[in-house]
Amino acid sequence: MKFLCVVCDAAMKLERTEGPHQGSLTAVFECPECFHQIAMLTNPMETQAVSSLGISIAPGAGERAAAGGCPFSAMVSGMETHKAPAAVAWTEGARARLEAIPAFIRPMAQRGIEQLAAEQGHTEISEEVMDAAREHLSLP
Repeated sequence: MKFLCVVCDAAMKLERTEGPHQGSLTAVFECPECFHQIAMLTNPMETQAVSSLGISIAPGAGERAAAGGCPFSAMVSGMETHKAPAAVAWTEGARARLEAIPAFIRPMAQRGIEQLAAEQGHTEISEEVMDAAREHLSLP
């Protein structure tokens, strides 16, 4: 992922990362041509969802990303090597609730729920297991 400057269309460079503060992480990008800046802010729920997958969100992680790239690419690349739990069955009700989760976060939510279920010895994910995962992650 790259961020382009809306002023001059140049690829923006990561200036700095801050946080996490109160569960949020900030990444500030700057255009090397016109010095226009933008900030990207994760909310606590996004930060926690990524953290629940075993991906470390720490200040400075963005500096390890490719120049001009997303500061979270180093963290997201860790998802590719993250060992997925063994396949587990989903009840119809749990599958319906999973489908109600917004598409952009659904794969991370599914992996987090499946990982927690495997750690707790569940062979099937029911609505009760999903409730336990929500409680474990302190989600509303």
